[in-house]
Amino acid sequence: MTQHLQRRLTPRHITFMALGMAIGAGLFLGSADAIKLAGPSVLFAYMVGGVMIFIIMRALGEMTVHDPVPGSFSVYAQRYLGSFAGYLTGWNYWLLMVGVGMAEATAVGAYMQAWFPDWPRWIWVLGSVLMIGGLNLLSVKIYGEMEFWFTLIKVVTVLAMIAGGLAIIFLGWGNGGQPTGLSNLWSHGGWFPHGVMGMVLALPVVVFSFGGVETVGIAAGEAAQPERTIPRAVNSVLWRILIFYVGALFVIMAIYPWTGLGEHGSPFVTTFAKLGIPQAAGLINFVVITAALSGFNSTTFSGSRMLYSLATKGQAPAALGTVNTHGVPLRAILATLAVLLLAVLLNYLLPAKVFGMMMSILSFNTVWTWTMVLLAHYSFRRRMRLRGEAPSGFRLRWWPFTGLVCLAFFAFVVVMLGVNPDTRVALYVGAAWIALLAGTYRWGNVRRSEQPASA
Repeated sequence: MTQHLQRRLTPRHITFMALGMAIGAGLFLGSADAIKLAGPSVLFAYMVGGVMIFIIMRALGEMTVHDPVPGSFSVYAQRYLGSFAGYLTGWNYWLLMVGVGMAEATAVGAYMQAWFPDWPRWIWVLGSVLMIGGLNLLSVKIYGEMEFWFTLIKVVTVLAMIAGGLAIIFLGWGNGGQPTGLSNLWSHGGWFPHGVMGMVLALPVVVFSFGGVETVGIAAGEAAQPERTIPRAVNSVLWRILIFYVGALFVIMAIYPWTGLGEHGSPFVTTFAKLGIPQAAGLINFVVITAALSGFNSTTFSGSRMLYSLATKGQAPAALGTVNTHGVPLRAILATLAVLLLAVLLNYLLPAKVFGMMMSILSFNTVWTWTMVLLAHYSFRRRMRLRGEAPSGFRLRWWPFTGLVCLAFFAFVVVMLGVNPDTRVALYVGAAWIALLAGTYRWGNVRRSEQPASA
């Protein structure tokens, strides 16, 4: 057994990991829910959410470039906010990754049933757990390569849809030579058909579409050149969101009235079909399966690395803090996969409810993680100022104003979670989970304090 993770992720891997986590089920599936709430004004919601995510990534990137460690924001929370904050953040993120992994594995099963309707969903869920788990057990470079190709498929598909959609809008391709123009964006109730409140209610859906971008910080502990690749990956977050979310949805809502989206299947499918691609449904089903496998791949990687980091800090069983001769935290991966296998059981018992149930419950965990990043960064910069140290060249601009605005934004998102009865359960489950973690932390401290006395 070696003692440390190995830096085998290349700049290409890191860049595509950051790109891939911004393009997933949130775009292919979740965007439909946001459009129903906000109409065309959802474009503004994605712009606002994109700016907030960029602020978070700049804050995380600054700390990561300063010290690229395994565990990333969990370590920073412990270092700058205290042991209890690090413990809560690490275990909360591990649960988030396991939960999202279950949801992504469930999505794979649902998509595969489109091709094999007579096969039970749980079989495909089990197959995805075994496949992705096996790949993660081999080497971190294998993980990086798989994520590169998964992401490339998604990127090419979205760019092709945008290019084809623009040809329909301005040149009339696939529409009898008649350009559709842009009038659908404002001809069905205007830009704000449900008022400003519609856009506001869509913000939680929009924000959670970007969940996973913080994986870049986790991967920095195994990056070959973190001081060069992390800034590049972080700086590309904003334009990625503008192109892949705002650009794609702008094209879709210009071609089709937003009021009818989702009634005739995926707008991606109908757009490719309009361009004369008869296999559009099969093509998009393949892409969304790829997107789900990509998300599952990343959550398995991130969850196991967080568990490894917790073990090295004495906040999880020590056996999980070892790596094999290939630099892979074998036991942490196996422990994460063992819990992920619960997805198989849930899909056997409740196949119709697993995806929505997991995603709604985990909303709170996402907000907690990003809030801890911002609070840790605030303390990090404050300590640097007290020591008279100048910030590095790669830093969060206009601090502390930007960080405080972002914190206020997430406080507002939490309020919106409580306002919407469909997402209110996330607050109840999140509060219970934090209370449970607080109890286990206190119990662990009591046990450690009693050990010397009994020795």
